[in-house]
Amino acid sequence: MLEINKISKTFNPGTVNEKTAVKDLSLHLVDGEFVTIIGANGAGKSTLFNAICGNFYTDSGSIILDGKDITFLPAYKRSPFIGHLFQDPMLGTAPGMTIEENLALAAGKGGWLSKVTKAEKEKFAEKLSLLDMGLENRMKQPVGLLSGGQRQALTLLMATINPPKLLLLDEHTAALDPATAEKVLALTDSIVREEKLTCLMITHNMQSALDLGNRTLMMDQGNIVLDIKGKERENLTVEDLLVKFKECVGKALDNDRMLLT
Repeated sequence: MLEINKISKTFNPGTVNEKTAVKDLSLHLVDGEFVTIIGANGAGKSTLFNAICGNFYTDSGSIILDGKDITFLPAYKRSPFIGHLFQDPMLGTAPGMTIEENLALAAGKGGWLSKVTKAEKEKFAEKLSLLDMGLENRMKQPVGLLSGGQRQALTLLMATINPPKLLLLDEHTAALDPATAEKVLALTDSIVREEKLTCLMITHNMQSALDLGNRTLMMDQGNIVLDIKGKERENLTVEDLLVKFKECVGKALDNDRMLLT
């Protein structure tokens, strides 16, 4: 389904600020896989996502999605089939538009409610009710009046209202309070399972990385150093993960954000 073959990306080559963010990285996903990704800051996680989205072209390698080579496809041509949520809950919605206008925009109606049928509006309300946040009763309200957690939950719904071929979640709960983050993660798990989506989720929470999905990757210095799934992953603890990391890279993980989460 997703085939990433030996991609590399160096920023500011030939300058004092030269930085190789991803090097010879390969990753193959099958339909319906839910993969969690962990790693310290600078490990290459977001660079990987940006390469998949087409926010820049890689220096080498190829990216194949659902049998189509998208390596040099512009970002705007990838967006219809790649859903992307960011850490900042303010990025995924239009604050001056109402909830139903945002959903109309995500559904391909250009945000115009005149193009939305009564049945589609009822579907919007039904989807909103699944969030269990009362938003189905506030569809005429501007999104800018919602809390960060409500906006992130709405963004998740918008990104999946027309199920994408690939869903990318870039620490989409990191800016939320613990209770709201837990709710959004549960919603994420439910939507990915019900829609049978292929999903990559970056997180700094190692326990969440093991609890969610069916496969966990750990990145370091621009590459994947651990790829754990199946029986090996079933009973794995955070402590086991730390041991495996040290065995693979020859050093202990020293990222406070990950260790203290």
